[in-house]
Amino acid sequence: MNAAIFLPNWVGDVVMATPAIAALRKHFGQARFLGVVRPNLVGVIEGSPWFDELILPRGRDWTQGVASVASQLRRARIDTAVLFTNSFRSAFTAFLGGCSRIVGYARDKRSWMLTYRLRPLRDESGRFLVAPVIDAYNTLALHLGTADPGYRMQVFTTPGDETRAQEFWTRHGWDGQRVVLLNPGAAYGAAKHWPTEHWAELARRLVNECDFKALVLCGPQDRTLARQIVAAARHPSVASLADEEVSLGLTKACVRRGDLLVTTDSGPRHFAAALGRPVVTLFGPTHIGWTETYHPLAVHLQEQVDCGPCQLRTCPLDHRCMTQLSPATVLRAASAALAAISSSSSSASRGLRPLPLREWRRGA
Repeated sequence: MNAAIFLPNWVGDVVMATPAIAALRKHFGQARFLGVVRPNLVGVIEGSPWFDELILPRGRDWTQGVASVASQLRRARIDTAVLFTNSFRSAFTAFLGGCSRIVGYARDKRSWMLTYRLRPLRDESGRFLVAPVIDAYNTLALHLGTADPGYRMQVFTTPGDETRAQEFWTRHGWDGQRVVLLNPGAAYGAAKHWPTEHWAELARRLVNECDFKALVLCGPQDRTLARQIVAAARHPSVASLADEEVSLGLTKACVRRGDLLVTTDSGPRHFAAALGRPVVTLFGPTHIGWTETYHPLAVHLQEQVDCGPCQLRTCPLDHRCMTQLSPATVLRAASAALAAISSSSSSASRGLRPLPLREWRRGA
């Protein structure tokens, strides 16, 4: 049997699909597994044991991308295509690729191309219900006969990623030190951004008041933002990856080493959950419910404003959902998360059950 898995189009969504992907891999045993994935997302699944081959779209425009993937699928003679994507394009690609069975959600006018259709959750007016994407992915796997995938997300690092992260730690004298990671970026859009001066104040207070080192993460497009935060923090214990050869792999390796991640609602948030690290997420325009991961070491912060959550990429007003979230509030949440981890270790030694951090929410 040959199976093609169409992976989601965002970093965090790929991570949230990993329980279902792992369940499918186990269920289909010796099947040949091909992953259809955007080139910029390969780093998310790099090092994983699930795929025998990756198919990457070639060409810049829509037509070239569909044609290149469909051609590769035809050559592979796919028996089952599983669409974790919800687009017309992905279904059309699988259809043109001659996949014998195409499984996905019936939406975006693509039902006629699906051989097995799942209905997305909608309210009485026909609007999509806000529900965790990870549950939707797991439901896909369950309908293909897998065992319950559960919520244990997984990401992996490569030896090269680990070496580069260790070199950074050693170069900065951080071996054996407590490190908080700060992730200010958000590919979704500017509406998810927290003010630069807020990040700088948080970093400064973490190192001065809590005796932590602070590392500002970044992707290639966020280098300037990371440098601005470090410059505004004005402290030698605040550093960034801005001058490194940044990659998703390096980010994963750094998150694995960190004691805590403070982040916008973006991809690295899910790395923390997959790697079992505590994480404080700053939500602005987006519904927490869409990306709930059930991670027991997660704290969600969101200001209740009359205009949100709006799901807009750029704020047309005053961005109050993020500007009103103060560094002091985030620092308290970070301190609570770290204290809970210490309490968890102590409780475990006494046979007690610690309180899941995701129960600590502001306005959720």
